Amino acid sequence: MAEHLLEVRDLSVRFHTTQGIVNAVNGISWHLDRGETLAILGESGSGKSVSASAIMNLIDMPPGEITSGQILFDGTDLLKASEEERRRLNGKRISMIFQDPLGHLNPVYPVGWQIAETAMAHGQSKAAAYERALKLMERVGIPNAKASMHKYPHQFSGGQRQRLMIAMALVLKPDILIADEPTTALDVTVQAEVLSLLEELQDETGMGLLLITHDLGVVAEAADRAVVMEGGRIVETGTPRDLYHNPQHPYTRKLLAAAPGRGEMRTAQSGGQPILEVHGLRKSYGELAALKGVDFDLIAGETLAVVGESGSGKSTIARLMLRLEEASGGTVKWKGEDILAKSPREMGKLRRQLQMVFQDPTQSLNPNMSVYEIISEAWVIHPDILPKPKWRARVGELLEQVGLKAEHALRYPHQFSGGQRQRIAIARALALEPDLIICDEAVSALDVSVQAQVIALLGDLRDRLGIAFIFIAHDLPVVRDFADRVLVMKQGEIVEQGPVRQIFDAPREHYTRRLLAAGLDADPDIQADRRRARAALETA
Repeated sequence: MAEHLLEVRDLSVRFHTTQGIVNAVNGISWHLDRGETLAILGESGSGKSVSASAIMNLIDMPPGEITSGQILFDGTDLLKASEEERRRLNGKRISMIFQDPLGHLNPVYPVGWQIAETAMAHGQSKAAAYERALKLMERVGIPNAKASMHKYPHQFSGGQRQRLMIAMALVLKPDILIADEPTTALDVTVQAEVLSLLEELQDETGMGLLLITHDLGVVAEAADRAVVMEGGRIVETGTPRDLYHNPQHPYTRKLLAAAPGRGEMRTAQSGGQPILEVHGLRKSYGELAALKGVDFDLIAGETLAVVGESGSGKSTIARLMLRLEEASGGTVKWKGEDILAKSPREMGKLRRQLQMVFQDPTQSLNPNMSVYEIISEAWVIHPDILPKPKWRARVGELLEQVGLKAEHALRYPHQFSGGQRQRIAIARALALEPDLIICDEAVSALDVSVQAQVIALLGDLRDRLGIAFIFIAHDLPVVRDFADRVLVMKQGEIVEQGPVRQIFDAPREHYTRRLLAAGLDADPDIQADRRRARAALETA
């Protein structure tokens, strides 16, 4: 018998690019035992996903190249196995679930067929494969599983799609499950449910779980041990408690320092004339009521956070306010004038005061335009803001204001990291000198240190320029650090609202307490308390 279920020894991976050789993984070694959860923790570019791809034989070669090492599974070196041997192992004994389930589920086939296909590819009969698929869909909590087998991926929520990916990975009862950022874009309650489900399935099957993440809270909640990676190297290994209470490497200490939810909570502003007044805002899609009469206001320079699960209506509020969709009823008064009653021409003029930063800058920035063109486009639409001879200098000022360099104006979006692209999106919003910026999950997919930098940037802009923010988020620790007031939404209604300190320290509603208990904290001791609180709330 092999000493470990999976052992990586001295693995090095490099990529040949037009800019030269990139050493993505540099001589890393770690192991995973049966029934154990090992987290590989690190930010974008640390090499954590590349090492997992090497295990699954998913690295394109070329441009990739494995220059050294062994990957021992049950004592057999996977790097020396034939393609036929790898096909027999992948899916059957080693499975993987990915960060973006919509990108990895085939949009043109029903989900039941996709789950069953894995079993059929490894020799099971169609009847047995479909029976196994149905049992797994029931096991991972897909509602009305028999009917859902005939639905397509777009007909499920993000959390349900992640559950379907888990079902697909578990069809053949693998010995190892690799989960690559499985909860990054999920709501806090769904995130907690997915991690709990993985733990339950692990207890049932005894599989080893390799959890790839940049989230310290996920490590505290789910991992037995963690490997910390920076720049393709392992800088530290230990239990979550060791890493949190006694970090040895500066990079680990940097990650912990950047973890949200540690700062002083802001004191909500009092008095002041509201610049935004929302009354009775409603939105229906046929018989579905997405918003059921929402009331709130906002004063200048204030940050109002809107939290709630998927489908609660928080993003719908933003779309209705900006007239990206038409409301079914209610009023949205901006500085005393009803936005919902304005003509398209009047709305065009008003948009310069109301800007939005979206969750995914890759999709919201035109890949065919340079950064200079992206930012200066605002002045093409609103030429009265700035004369053209001053555009180049102002673009440089805006880039420096968000922590980039003036010379970055000549580059294109694909030449930047995710955090840098989000800074460009913020610079574009600032180009119109708005009074209000709506951030719709603007930091949810960023690494913890980049997230901290962007939040600090937004706070600085708020304090210096007096910009108000509506901050739509599912990441409660970030909300705790950044917001003045919080709206808690559930199924199209506001169930609780108040100053951030009151919502976090003394929530009145059961739903709010459940959201807070589902949040993840980098401290394993706090996380253990939250796990107990979740269990108590579920039985209450």
